[in-house]
Amino acid sequence: MPKVACIGECMIELRQAPGGLYSRGFGGDTLNTAVYLARLGVEADYITALGDDTLSDEMIAGWQAEGVGTAKVARLKDKLPGIYMIETDARGERRFFHWRDSSAARQLMSLPETDAILASLASYDLVYLSAITLSIYDGAGRARLLAALKAVRQRGVRVAFDTNFRARGWPDLDIARRVFTEAFATADITLASSEDLLPLYPGERNEALLARIASPEAVLKLAEPASIVRFDGATKEVRAEPVTKPLVDTTAAGDSFAAAYVAARLSGADPVAAARAGHHLAGVVVCYPGAIIPASAMPAATSHSRKAAK
Repeated sequence: MPKVACIGECMIELRQAPGGLYSRGFGGDTLNTAVYLARLGVEADYITALGDDTLSDEMIAGWQAEGVGTAKVARLKDKLPGIYMIETDARGERRFFHWRDSSAARQLMSLPETDAILASLASYDLVYLSAITLSIYDGAGRARLLAALKAVRQRGVRVAFDTNFRARGWPDLDIARRVFTEAFATADITLASSEDLLPLYPGERNEALLARIASPEAVLKLAEPASIVRFDGATKEVRAEPVTKPLVDTTAAGDSFAAAYVAARLSGADPVAAARAGHHLAGVVVCYPGAIIPASAMPAATSHSRKAAK
């Protein structure tokens, strides 16, 4: 079974409900991807830092129940997870509000155990991270992580970078652009979207956005339900299947796409087939509220792949 490390932050999720109420859950882009990877039959470990509180205990238990490995989760005394709130409009589009400045995860690159955690990345088939992962660390922390990724890549570990971009997470756009450029050069696979990249490179066409990505393999998800896949110097557009059910919530559409794409590539599928798998799972996820859909709602092919992996 392929083994993936997902690095990032999971937070307490407050999701808008009728009557001005909010329901509580847990979520974060890389954690969402780890859960979907586990459901797709991939051995996925989550690498982050949490507090020593009961909410962090609940997170650990929830991840373990989904089959996500938690052995490399650092627990910090007197720290807490961050919080984010989701509001969705009538079309299912969402807005995020974050309270994370002092969250435990922000310290992951400056702990006594950081060296051991980074050294352990060499034991995986692939390491997955996002732009949000990089945004929560300071400059020294980002440099430390990217250096570790370059080192394990030299040892045959693949690196996948998702461009999930939130402007408020960066001191300024120039810093974000520099970090993105280094991340593109560090990754074997970049999972990008025009929605993420256009705020950084305004007005650029799809071809120019793809040209900025130094990774040998890249997927650019478009504003319409399609993506452009670039591999071995060639590009191909991949159209998504029509979504036949009402669109409810676009939260984790990109995270689930990434999971299905990575799982397909690790199983030997070519990039075009992997992009089709990504679109298919994302098309199911957007028909349910919240980041993680019920396990019973996973597509049939997903259930088959999970059974085959056991």
